[in-house]
Order: sequence, then structure tokens, then C-alpha cells
Amino acid sequence: MIFDSPAAPRALAAAALALALGGCATIENPNPRDPWEGFNRPAHDFNEGVDRIVLRPVASLYREKVPPLVRTGVSNFFGNLSDAWSGVNSLLQFRLQDAGDSIARVQINTVFGVFGVFDVASNFNIERHREDFGQTLGRWGVPTGPYLVIPLLGPSTLRDAVAMPVDRQFDPVSYVDPTGLRQSLYVLRVVDKRSNLLRVGSVLDEASLDKYSFIRDAHMQRRRAEIYDREDDDSETPPALPDESIEPAQRQPATQPGAPSAR
Repeated sequence: MIFDSPAAPRALAAAALALALGGCATIENPNPRDPWEGFNRPAHDFNEGVDRIVLRPVASLYREKVPPLVRTGVSNFFGNLSDAWSGVNSLLQFRLQDAGDSIARVQINTVFGVFGVFDVASNFNIERHREDFGQTLGRWGVPTGPYLVIPLLGPSTLRDAVAMPVDRQFDPVSYVDPTGLRQSLYVLRVVDKRSNLLRVGSVLDEASLDKYSFIRDAHMQRRRAEIYDREDDDSETPPALPDESIEPAQRQPATQPGAPSAR
């Protein structure tokens, strides 16, 4: 996401209010997955402006001035924090092996990796499983819902937007005290995420004729893949996306599931 802080619920409420007021333009023949495109495109353009003016320059400076070893340590630290919540979500999804891996990663990296600055667990081939509450809801059968671009937060879906306050509530950074340190960690995490996407973002800018559609389709495919991504799910058929019944000639250009999102 573009922005990651306790302001998320307020931004979500603002987006919902804008939709409720009907302040979005009508799109002829909208994509079945994207009935709110009239709102989403202006929100996407707003987020792109914030990224262009603020986030990208800061992330570029961070990548230029901070040594690679330090940047890797920062990414490892925040990854270790996220492993704890991933373990809880794996338990909620009854993926016990994944939950065990996440718990083991937190224990090893916190103790032997200096609070996660060094990713010691990966040296023991303990895999990282990124899980959030939106994925958990998806595994429980909650429908994806329409695509939604949230101002300052980026691409999402209705299901993931509903799950977002839960993810925020159990974010370890939200419990850091004092407030100044907590806010600094939020900013550092955003800058770190954005710096890791600089090269991919440049390729996307050059390759995509319609960046909005590219990001939307890639995000929807990636989220579905994150829910149905295990070998033990081979017998389970992922639910079809709404536009998969459309004739091939009418579909949007295919995209790679692993393409970047603004998250």
C-alpha cells in the first residue's frame, strides 16, 4: 500500500463517504470486478500524485544514501514483525505447518537475529508465509467484493478493506511507545517498502499503456493467488473472477500475477 499508519481507518471512511455521496463519474460498460471505477480512477490518480511528489523522491534518496546492508536489516526487522501476525492468520486458516514456520521464524530471528535485523531463520530454510486477515476471510469463503482504490492506501477490495482495521489493530508497531518513535517506524516502513519497488515501478511506468487497469488486474490476480497458493489446495478450485466468463477478445490484456501493486 502507498501509506501505512493508524490513519488507515479514517481514509477508508472518507472513501466510503465519497462513494455514498455518489460523487463518482459513470463508466460505460464497467469491468464486472470494478463497478466503482468512476471513483477508483480519481483515487488512483491522487495516489500517483502523492507518490510522484513525496514517496518516490524520498524512497530514491533513501536507497541512494543508506547502505544496502542497513536497508536489508530494516526490511528484515519489519518482516519479523509481520511474521507474528502471519502466524496467527495461518492458525485461523488451519494451516498448522505454516503457523509453526512463522512462530519459529519470530523466535529464531528475534533471539539470534537481533530483533529480526538478521534473517537467521532463512538460513535454516524456514519459509516465510505472508498472511493477513483479508486472506483469512477469503479462506473462510468471504467473497472478494468489488475492487477499491483507497486514497493514500492504494489498491484493495471490499473484503480486504473490511479486514484492514483488524490488521492495524494487531500491528506490533501500533503498540510502540512513545508516539514519536511509533510514527518514525511507520514512516520508515513506508519508505522501505517504496524503495524496494523503485525498479519495478519504473518498468511498470514504461510498459503499461493503462497503468490503472494493469495494477487492478495484477492486484486481483495476486490476492487470489495468495489465498489459493498451497500444494495441498490442488483439489480445491479457486472461485472464478467475475470477468472470466467474458469472451477472450473482450478481456483486459493479461498481466503477470506477480506484478507490483502500490501496497
